[in-house]
Amino acid sequence: MPLLKYESQQSPASWPGAEHRVLPHVPAQDRENTLPQQLGLRAVKVGSCHLGSPALCRKVPPRGLSLWVQGSLGFRLSVQPWVGSRCVCRMGAPRILGVVVVVGRASPPLSPGVTLPEAPPRCSPPCGRPGPGSAGATRPLPPALLPLPPAGAEPAVRGGPGRALPLPLPLPPGPAAAAAAARAMAPLPPPLLLLLLVPARPAASAGPAPPRSIAVVGAGLGGAAVAYFSQQQFGPQVQLDVYEQAGVGGRLATVTVNKQQYESGAASIHALSLYMQDFVKTLGEPMLPGAPRARRDPCAIPAPLSWLPSAGFSAHKILLLCLKQRREVPGKSAIFSGEHFVLEETDWYLLNLFRLWWHYGISFLRLQMWVEEVMEKFMRIYKYQAHGYAFSSLEELLHSLGGDAFVNMTQRSVAESLLEVGVTQRFVDDVIAAVLRSSYGQSVLVPAFAGAMSLAGAQGSTWAVEGGNKLVCSGLLKLTKANVIPARVTGISLHSSEGRALYQLHYEGSEGQGSAFYDMVVVTTPLHPSKSNFTFENFEPPIANFPSAFQPSVTSVVHGYLNSSYFGFPDPKLFPFASILTTDTPDLFFNAMDNICPVNISVAFRRKQPQEAAVWRVLSQQPLDKQQLKTLFRSYYSVQVTEWQSYPRYDSTKSLPPIVLHDNLFYLSGVEWVASSMEMIAVAAKNVALLAYNRWYQDLEKIDQKDLMHKVKTEL
Repeated sequence: MPLLKYESQQSPASWPGAEHRVLPHVPAQDRENTLPQQLGLRAVKVGSCHLGSPALCRKVPPRGLSLWVQGSLGFRLSVQPWVGSRCVCRMGAPRILGVVVVVGRASPPLSPGVTLPEAPPRCSPPCGRPGPGSAGATRPLPPALLPLPPAGAEPAVRGGPGRALPLPLPLPPGPAAAAAAARAMAPLPPPLLLLLLVPARPAASAGPAPPRSIAVVGAGLGGAAVAYFSQQQFGPQVQLDVYEQAGVGGRLATVTVNKQQYESGAASIHALSLYMQDFVKTLGEPMLPGAPRARRDPCAIPAPLSWLPSAGFSAHKILLLCLKQRREVPGKSAIFSGEHFVLEETDWYLLNLFRLWWHYGISFLRLQMWVEEVMEKFMRIYKYQAHGYAFSSLEELLHSLGGDAFVNMTQRSVAESLLEVGVTQRFVDDVIAAVLRSSYGQSVLVPAFAGAMSLAGAQGSTWAVEGGNKLVCSGLLKLTKANVIPARVTGISLHSSEGRALYQLHYEGSEGQGSAFYDMVVVTTPLHPSKSNFTFENFEPPIANFPSAFQPSVTSVVHGYLNSSYFGFPDPKLFPFASILTTDTPDLFFNAMDNICPVNISVAFRRKQPQEAAVWRVLSQQPLDKQQLKTLFRSYYSVQVTEWQSYPRYDSTKSLPPIVLHDNLFYLSGVEWVASSMEMIAVAAKNVALLAYNRWYQDLEKIDQKDLMHKVKTEL
């Protein structure tokens, strides 16, 4: 295995605790399981530079980085602005230099009395041209100060299936340490010792210290996600307290039928829900207790390495959360008008298209084009947030994605918008109304943006989490080691300390009343009298509850025999549908119903035949009475009813709630007045975490920036 030596005009021995090390070639197949990712760092750039070619120089960020890392690993690493200079080249023969660059704005401050060594000189000649004092193709590369394993301790093992990675731990510097390190590093097959570049946060004198504590009100998906993203931004040293009166998960809930669990809350996730996919992937990997995760977005802040123990740890301490996407069980859908089916799905794709064209012309094509245009612009939010940009209001967020057109989509109905693009009224009444009734329980008068998000979920493929979607919430809270406090928040009062706002959060739990002070508070529960009744004190101007209403929604999970005769199929064996949507007909007492599968599906699982007893989920605006249950089912064993106020009633107001309630007091749930879905809540959580971080460190250039697409393209 060819190795590259670090060379510098300054002797590595002059760096405290330094040792002359080598950087191995990183095979392409190993770049996804590299050591920095196993340590919870984000490997942003892995590239190579051919001799005489500036390829790597374009891939690596052009600005120089000065950095240091210290912690229980017992080492410091300092690299000066050689990153992005054109001296990072491949040497002579066809060998690849693997370089991992971690991009962020934070790292632990230095301990008192610790001084950084002088920077190695930047090489000035362009890539491929020999510099002064160099011979042939050799170029000066920076030295690296790497951790040394403890004396007599076995290297701890981490890695993916079939791969073992040594984790070096502290050892006092010296010849014995160097020998032990060489022995520990020698047997790596293949070697994965990479140069980790961790950008530095300004020292304490250059900026404010991170917040000591953050309170999150609510432990649903919004609360769990904002705790996770906040820890990414501020680091694991910040105390996270999550207040939740009910169980963790919020509207992601399950019920038990015959010793099996079924989704009673939000049941499906769209294929384009990138944050939800990232949550499941992150929670589905092996982890060490307390270890930060590898992150996809380059703006995420690398967490300090203080979570590593000071002594070796064994492989049996590795935790496995094992979240994964649930296998999809296919089933056909239909739209019921109360008397007959107006549209039926078949097993043949071309026949389905022909039926749509026969009944509605090209309306379905115009709908698809409209939804794709909206989604294409909405996907810009991931690029913005990956570069650390945040928005202080929902209007600013929407305007950055689609200009005034996106803002106007919150003020006009989806029916009006679709009619403008050529969708027929019949298609709106039959298909669009059925989709919106099943998702929001409301009519085609919902705002166009919320309607587009709902229609996107109906068009594309969906998935769910094995074991229940609520596991995402509990998994994120465990991952961040947040303190979940079973109490109801009764009020928030404003105080000040050292010129900064300080928030006293009052709560009421099983042990009585109490209060605690926090530097930052994020409210993820709706600020509505029917949803939360806590008060705000000492704020000027006063903070009032947002004047709005919520749409009542009832989920009835019924275990019984479907009455197929009500739907026009006297023989239950011939009933082909697993999902039934309904049009907006006054006589219909339910919005939708579907034959649901348990949250844990075995390989041999199959749907129940229509004549067999199955578990059905019925969505309605009011609880079903016995007569209505007898209309839908010939007989049933059990009925479990869950009443929600899950979605805003979109016709109750035309204004959007604020995100910033005070300096470091934020409101997350207002995004549901734009659109309500799991991914929208995750996007809002990421925005709140970025906004809180940028406001705390006064990085105002990252807030409400105009023409972001141009800025992002320039940065890329």
